[in-house]
Amino acid sequence: MQSCLYDEKTFENNDFSDKQMCDLEFSDCRFINCNFTNTNLRTTDFVDCQFTGCNFSNANTDNTGFKNNVFTGCKMMGLNFGAASNFLFAVTFINCILDLSTFFKKKMKKTRFESCSLKEVDFEEADLGQSVFNNCDLLNASFVKTNLEKADFRTAYNYNLDPEANKIKKARFSAQGVVGLLSKYDIVID
Repeated sequence: MQSCLYDEKTFENNDFSDKQMCDLEFSDCRFINCNFTNTNLRTTDFVDCQFTGCNFSNANTDNTGFKNNVFTGCKMMGLNFGAASNFLFAVTFINCILDLSTFFKKKMKKTRFESCSLKEVDFEEADLGQSVFNNCDLLNASFVKTNLEKADFRTAYNYNLDPEANKIKKARFSAQGVVGLLSKYDIVID
């Protein structure tokens, strides 16, 4: 990388894996089929960027700025979004694999998760108010002291969350999904 600012650029099939991409800014850029595996993205800002078919597994996101970004068909396993910058943090995930990632204490109201795999994701103490989990697999995802007020779980599945340990006022669930709210009681529902 020769410059610190990239504006309206398209990066396609670039392999950034195991690289240092620190202190850079990407504005209104498109990343298509790029590999960010184990990349150090520390203090880099992505503003209004689109990522399609990219692999971010195990990338270092310490103080990384994700500001109004859309991720489509991306593999993002083991990412620590909790360490990313909170300033203007806004993301949308469509058809992404986010298994084993963490959003610990992340403020991310109105986030959209569309057809994503969110297995074993840590949402502990995150603010997910008004977020949408459309057709998402939340198997073993952790919700503890999480703000889920007005969140939409109607088409999500495999979730298990304790209504007493989370804020769920006006959250939306399907009738069959309510079972995921009762699992702590070890009851049988026929």
